Amino acid sequence: MPAKYLIDVNLPRFFSIWNDEDYIHQFDLGDEWTDLEIWNYAKLNHLTIITKDSDFSTKMIMQTPPPKVIHVRLGNVKMRQFHDILSKLWPQVIELNSNYKLVNLFHDRLEGIE
Repeated sequence: MPAKYLIDVNLPRFFSIWNDEDYIHQFDLGDEWTDLEIWNYAKLNHLTIITKDSDFSTKMIMQTPPPKVIHVRLGNVKMRQFHDILSKLWPQVIELNSNYKLVNLFHDRLEGIE
């Protein structure tokens, strides 16, 4: 089964909830890619981009998928807190991702944008 999600280089490469065939990390493709190269690769391969980079969510507002974007908006948190928040909310994030082109993940809420 091909990957469904492309994890941007600004997120942890080895992360338990992303450790299966549905996820590919940008580092494995080329950690020096520009945002445009990432966008085009995700679009061509029908991947959802998972990122902390607001450039992707800004671009997604004006676009029609693919790609879709999951924007992790947790700010500067310790890795343990980051893992705890994502582990708790990730099933809901994936569910929202199936219905929305942009999902924003905050400390205290999720937001889906059509």
